Amino acid sequence: MKLEGVSKSYKHRGRLVTALDNATLEIHRGEFVAVVGASGSGKSTLLLMFGGMLSPSSGRVFLNGHSLYDLSPNQRAEIRRDKIGFVFQTFNLIPYLTALENVQIPLYLAGRAPADQRERATNLLHRVGLGDRLDHKPAELSVGQQQRVALARVLANDPEVVLADEPTGNLDPDTSEQILRQLDELNREGRTIVMVTHDPRAAARAGRILHLNAGRVLPQGPNPDSSRPAGEPNYAVVEGARR
Repeated sequence: MKLEGVSKSYKHRGRLVTALDNATLEIHRGEFVAVVGASGSGKSTLLLMFGGMLSPSSGRVFLNGHSLYDLSPNQRAEIRRDKIGFVFQTFNLIPYLTALENVQIPLYLAGRAPADQRERATNLLHRVGLGDRLDHKPAELSVGQQQRVALARVLANDPEVVLADEPTGNLDPDTSEQILRQLDELNREGRTIVMVTHDPRAAARAGRILHLNAGRVLPQGPNPDSSRPAGEPNYAVVEGARR
């Protein structure tokens, strides 16, 4: 994934706000990258741009060599469906569907046969430790269990990239550790993980940390405090925005 000179500005209550300021960076296949910074520094904007959900005011965003915002909306939707998984702090589960049905949603949208949907969703819920909660609705699950349902749903279409926006923000320390272990495992399987977080312990799991300040990406190399084992992918140098 790559940003080339990306800026994003919008008006809020009559004032021009710059969410990203001439950001240029590259994330290599198989990296685990944490994005940190104060509230309003542009972290979520960066994630939404990588996910094909927020077009830049200027510059270009690439995924696997494709300029995302030169594609049609339908083409971007196909890429989101097939290549990208999203983990949100608020889970975004549908309250009147069971855990199994929530995980089946992307499989249904991809046109998978009903029997395949159920088998795949069941296996994924077993993977995240919720094999005994298939028929429970979100309100019948703990906060941590809801996040694990959301993680299972992310994996339904086997994405290459997982974009996580504060995935441990609403969780207690033990449940946060469970989610982080799941993200570690996904990364070991070869998936690229980009995680926005305020939690230093979560950021320490990443191989590289990107610091955002007022929409500017500050230069960073490998994370010296990473808990990841040696021998992980090499990390690209990040080129910062204006000083």
